[in-house]
Amino acid sequence: MSTALRVVDNPDRSRYEGWSGDALIGLADYRSAADGVVAIPHTEVDPSRQGQGIAGAIVQFALDDLREKGFRVIPSCPYVRHWINQHPQYADLVA
Repeated sequence: MSTALRVVDNPDRSRYEGWSGDALIGLADYRSAADGVVAIPHTEVDPSRQGQGIAGAIVQFALDDLREKGFRVIPSCPYVRHWINQHPQYADLVA
């Protein structure tokens, strides 16, 4: 990756976004599912940027941010479920 990945929460669009310079290259949508619980139903990375760890970086940022804010998660996105299974230190976040 020529430009470092920058991940931000965009609450107006209910998603975490991955940026390379001024280009949006990936995202993870979220929505409130219940009191203190957030669902992550979808992740997406620009097809030309897949296989570079972008989705994993976005998911990790999102989970760290949600943990810090005191939320638990419903990983309804298959990628997020798989990522949590591969990183058991995040399993306690699953609602």
